[in-house]
Amino acid sequence: MTVPSQASPLPVEQGREGRARTAAVRLAAVGAETVLFGIGVCLVAVHVVDDSFLQPQPGTSATDHLVSGLVPLAILLGLAAIYRRLRGGLRATIALSLGLFGVVAGIEAAYYTYKSGPSGDDYTGLAAIPAGIVLLAVAAVTLWRTRRRDDALLWRYTRRSLLVVGAVVATYILGLPFLLGYALTHTARAVVPAAHLGTAYQDVSFTTADGLRLKGWYVPSRNRAAVISFPGRAGSQRPARMLARHGYGVLLFDRRGEGESEGDPNAFGWAGARDLKAGLAFLQRRPDVDRRRIGAIGLSVGGEMLLEAAAESGGLNAVVSEGAGERSIHEYLDMTGRDKWLQIPTSVALTAGTALFSNHLPPPSLKDLVGRIAPTPVFFIYGEHGQDGERNLNPTYYAAAGRPKAIWEVPGSGHVGGIEAQPKEYERRVVGFFDRALSRGGDDGTQSRDGRR
Repeated sequence: MTVPSQASPLPVEQGREGRARTAAVRLAAVGAETVLFGIGVCLVAVHVVDDSFLQPQPGTSATDHLVSGLVPLAILLGLAAIYRRLRGGLRATIALSLGLFGVVAGIEAAYYTYKSGPSGDDYTGLAAIPAGIVLLAVAAVTLWRTRRRDDALLWRYTRRSLLVVGAVVATYILGLPFLLGYALTHTARAVVPAAHLGTAYQDVSFTTADGLRLKGWYVPSRNRAAVISFPGRAGSQRPARMLARHGYGVLLFDRRGEGESEGDPNAFGWAGARDLKAGLAFLQRRPDVDRRRIGAIGLSVGGEMLLEAAAESGGLNAVVSEGAGERSIHEYLDMTGRDKWLQIPTSVALTAGTALFSNHLPPPSLKDLVGRIAPTPVFFIYGEHGQDGERNLNPTYYAAAGRPKAIWEVPGSGHVGGIEAQPKEYERRVVGFFDRALSRGGDDGTQSRDGRR
């Protein structure tokens, strides 16, 4: 009689032990992943706290950064708290997003360290970069380790390809523009360029209505008229030299958060109209300047800020805006042409990121503002080969502006390159515009569409 074998249960027990070992390995892997994720998130969070509350920009305080500090901090810590309980794909997406944020958050520190050496919150900012890289590595490993392998081979790779393409598109259209808002509201020109004004100038400073100290240069007036050349003290020097040769007083200064000026930077200049108003008040107090003979020329974002300041203040007597374009979703919606709708998702993400990280809502549409500049004469200039936004929007701004007004598309010019592309004609038109608008007796400022009398 054959005795039943007792060996049959062993494969079942071995299978259970194998599954248990596999589960233990997976738990250990998730544990290690969670630890690395937590370390990376904590380092990025430390920089957010340091940058927003412990060592904010000169002239600002922790209360100026409640939104830009508390919202990212809450998101970082909240995701760290629930991370372990999420599915693998979602964990990888979160690690990827926060990793990109960590790298972007450290760009500010890397830039200022390169330009002038590390100081203040640069140390925690530099630490945020490797922390972000660790989070990106965690995302990559998690995606690989949790990938599905129980479906048909063709569908498996089709699905993965679609997911990769979708992730790349979403990151490019929405994720990176949103995070770019952080870099654009935390980084600006770090040093003051050398002065090449062609004449004597004075170091000056003045204070904005919201308490920021701005620094710059002033060329005294020889004809009782003065012009602000904006923004900053780099690209604005060439028109400043041109105007100084004709006897105009010229004011150049670092806008908030730039060079030697206090405040938080904003590449789109959402609060820059306040800086121009402070510069205007400075010129109005000058003994060499007739307060009825003050104008301004703004280049690129400086032109956008200038249009806003002129619409809100009656102190400017002549306005030249060169290369003004789009600065938020408002201007994108004002563009003409069907292709603008392809740019709307990206502009929404960029505007949202800029608003969050600057603690500032987007300013009104420039199209809605320019009509309020009249009766101050306004001269719109843009390049034949300038940026898409300036070529599309300047005719729109001109149409919306009241009289007196003028517009000139500079042949052969790129973005704010009119003075290089057509130097003699540029000088004739711009200086002639200021001469007429800022003359002793004033001028009705009526010009044709190309800026000629």
